[in-house]
Amino acid sequence: MTFRVAIFLFLLLVAGHAAGAKSVPVNTIRFDFYGDTISLSDLDAHLVDTQEPLTQQNVTAFYEEMNNAGFDAVVASLLRYKQQHRPDDWIYYQLIRRTAQYLSPKDDNYHRYTLYKWYFLAKTGYDATLTVAGDRLLFYVQCDENIYDIPSHMRNGRQYVCLNYHDYNGIDLANTRFTVLDIRVPEAQHGFSYKLTRMPEFSTGDYEEKELSFDHKNTRYTFKVKLNTKVKNIFTNYPVADYQLYFNTPLSSETYNSLIPQLKESVYSMGTREGVDYLMRFTRYAFLYKPDGEHFGKEKRLLPEQTLLYEGSDCEDRAALFFYLVKEIYALPMIVLAYPGHVSIAVKFDKPIGTPIIYNGEKYSLCEPTPQRGDVPIGAMPRELRSEPYEVALVYDPK
Repeated sequence: MTFRVAIFLFLLLVAGHAAGAKSVPVNTIRFDFYGDTISLSDLDAHLVDTQEPLTQQNVTAFYEEMNNAGFDAVVASLLRYKQQHRPDDWIYYQLIRRTAQYLSPKDDNYHRYTLYKWYFLAKTGYDATLTVAGDRLLFYVQCDENIYDIPSHMRNGRQYVCLNYHDYNGIDLANTRFTVLDIRVPEAQHGFSYKLTRMPEFSTGDYEEKELSFDHKNTRYTFKVKLNTKVKNIFTNYPVADYQLYFNTPLSSETYNSLIPQLKESVYSMGTREGVDYLMRFTRYAFLYKPDGEHFGKEKRLLPEQTLLYEGSDCEDRAALFFYLVKEIYALPMIVLAYPGHVSIAVKFDKPIGTPIIYNGEKYSLCEPTPQRGDVPIGAMPRELRSEPYEVALVYDPK
């Protein structure tokens, strides 16, 4: 079965179809991928199928055939995109997923789809591995970050985390023996990071306006914020990780420009304390409270932009948004306080407010961004937390 890969893959990326034509007369195409332009030309390849069962021998044969099937141009184009635009690894992986989906649709052959993802990720430089148990195929990538809600294993002293565990409805990993497929890919040298230094630059037309409002000092404040529902899809399977990966993720430019100038204008005539109090109450009251179990059926931490996008959010999500707003507008030192079952923020002012929290000799004032019973001003500790232990999970010092 022969494909003109340029059209089969990348025209369908634009059109959004899961199945494609077998051949077309065009072999050069340009298209937009989250604000970046990808250009491919002179691409010819044939579909490589898998051989069952998934043994070391059969998957090695698949890899060798892929190397000879005309995919060098696809790999080169992916590398060119990566080198020119320097996307964060998670965003780049979305391109890998989409590439595999249009070359080998997931619903047609899950094993082949997964092997295509593994092949393209490994050939473009990532240390990716495979494990099998019967007909279950798990796809891992080397990662040094703390990831909590997906399987990981150690190999040669390095941690590998699973990229496709969500595709299975639960696997008893403790009682299931998986075999590592030891396939040497010379290019697969680098680790993967879940860190996000920038959100994708979506097209302006992808955004919709959402109204956010809250009451403060007998005044109703309303904001119209531009948000993109594609963010939900991009981060559907983004795992639970350390707070630093969430709290330090910026907003997309369109969302930033629709919200931050409005907030800056609102606090312009306020002192620092009053302005931080305003941001705290915006974060506390402009969104419905909804625990993760009720909202998602599992633990999930939202990025600041996701907290703006979703109708409901919990304490971790609001803490991340409040942290981002204070950092962006005031650049004040902060610490993230992780209690059993709760997360909050403490801010360092010129003079502490209320009973300070001492950390490394510095005095911080608690700023609770999640709704509590009754009003909780800056520097006050919610009654439920007064006897609870906490740990400082993240420190921000603008210096």
